[in-house]
Amino acid sequence: MTALKHRLLVQETAREAAGEKWHASDLVFTTKNGKPIEPRNLNRAFEAHCRKAAVPRIRVHDTRHTCASLLAALDVHPRVAMRILRHSQISVTMGVYTQIASPETRRALEPLNQSIDSG
Repeated sequence: MTALKHRLLVQETAREAAGEKWHASDLVFTTKNGKPIEPRNLNRAFEAHCRKAAVPRIRVHDTRHTCASLLAALDVHPRVAMRILRHSQISVTMGVYTQIASPETRRALEPLNQSIDSG
């Protein structure tokens, strides 16, 4: 919710700066003039953010898999995850997008999690 509220403020600032050039829509992410973002431009911007953050480059689509797996790790009910990811079938959410870590994997990763938290 915090991120969406921030995005709204950013978009309101862009709308004011664009003035009459602003294209009104119900989109959350737009160009500086309110138009839909072209898919290739979104990919380029995402890759630039990955480079800036010094993280491995992945496809934008792969973030859906990450989201699904994080929701599962947080014990979010599968039907809720399905709605968040906007899937029409639970089998897609659970079978294609979600990787559920075993208890052994979670225990093995806990020291890494603690080192990240303390770093």
